[in-house]
Amino acid sequence: MFLLEYLDHTVKKVKTQAANALTLLNLSLGAFAILFILKDNLKLSVLLIFLAALADRFDGMTARKLNIESELGKQLDSMCDIISFGIAPALLLYQGILFEYGAPGALFTIFYIACGALRLARFNISENNGYFTGLPITAAGCILTLNYLGIPYLPQQFFMFLIIILAFLMVGTFRLKKV
Repeated sequence: MFLLEYLDHTVKKVKTQAANALTLLNLSLGAFAILFILKDNLKLSVLLIFLAALADRFDGMTARKLNIESELGKQLDSMCDIISFGIAPALLLYQGILFEYGAPGALFTIFYIACGALRLARFNISENNGYFTGLPITAAGCILTLNYLGIPYLPQQFFMFLIIILAFLMVGTFRLKKV
């Protein structure tokens, strides 16, 4: 009897933390991406950022399916997203090409991260009404990461414009329907 109650309690506990575990996987993948960027292994970082995006996609889906959405989960998700889709993609592009522009490259990199943080903070205090206001940081980070692959093929100036445009889109006031 005691064992069954204990197992039931444990299963409930695991269920309530499933989404948070995926969120922390997102964070871990983003952090590893940053570490690999620092070691100049940029291609592996690209893969890790995209895997973080998958974990990010499934954490919210899991929370909704299991009916375990929480304020803690929402805040945790934003903190993890700034690492995986703010800092990691910005550093990837900086290390890949923007460092060649000196101070402006660094400034635009930091501006992108700041706009991502502002976007996430604004999202956390807004009502969840089926729409995003501005470009979600996950989308911006994935676009930035995907475009890293175009460095050999696109003009260098393209990347300066891309990072600044994505930064402004994240803090834009337009609405996008959630999918």
